[in-house]
Amino acid sequence: MASWAAERTITILIAWALLLPGAALAQRQGDIPRELEGVGVDEKLDAQVDLALSFRDETGATIRLAQLLDGKLPVVLTLNYAACPMLCGLQLNGLVDTVRACDYRPGREFRLVTVSIDPEERPERAAEKKATYIERLGIPEAAAGWNFLVGDEKAIRQLADEVGFRYRKVEATGEYAHAAVSIVLTPEGKVSRYLYGVAIPEKTLKFSLLEAAEGRIGSTMDQILLFCFHYDAEAGAYAPAARKLMSIGGALVLLLVGGLIFILWRRERRRRSESTALTTTA
Repeated sequence: MASWAAERTITILIAWALLLPGAALAQRQGDIPRELEGVGVDEKLDAQVDLALSFRDETGATIRLAQLLDGKLPVVLTLNYAACPMLCGLQLNGLVDTVRACDYRPGREFRLVTVSIDPEERPERAAEKKATYIERLGIPEAAAGWNFLVGDEKAIRQLADEVGFRYRKVEATGEYAHAAVSIVLTPEGKVSRYLYGVAIPEKTLKFSLLEAAEGRIGSTMDQILLFCFHYDAEAGAYAPAARKLMSIGGALVLLLVGGLIFILWRRERRRRSESTALTTTA
């Protein structure tokens, strides 16, 4: 009986993660499975997380959020737990695949912070998970930019509440019901963007980090590309901004026309100068 309940819970949680926008709509309509009551995401854009909150990292050292959100790099925050039977693994594997496809690197353009929602988990388990995902990522130096944190119930709940992450423990199975969402924070610790699901498009991650950093990371071309796109909340991704593209197109036309006029003016001036010189010589 317990095994059947566990399998049912896992199936429901995976469906919730893969179909989060639809599930959120169902939640508003009151038509959700019992296991998912009280579970979801309340978007709190621009909310400030408490930088004084303390956790322990994968080495067992006490670390405050202020040490990770120090005003330098944006942060991608995930709330998972090591004993999760499937959903957390799907989410973190998907995040690894996205980071691997992106030219932004943890510790260089942004930080990754994974906080366990299970207060029973210890740093040793966090260290095991970190080693697993760094190996999958295939970028050893990224280890310095990805922290796996564990903490007490109070700190975990406070952080989750501050970013609008609602989860609950399913007593029948001992597992946690939660959504799959990556939360992008500004370098100062304000909520900038919610990225849902277990597969985040590389462009969506990159543009979200650019926005959160407010121009402090990325190349000039990255900034130009971001200007040409806007975030589509319904699609959960970035799409071309027609008005901006038209503005850029118009500016390019003006530059081309202006450049052509300048070239023609220079040629005409040179021709007149040469004509005057010939007349003088004669």
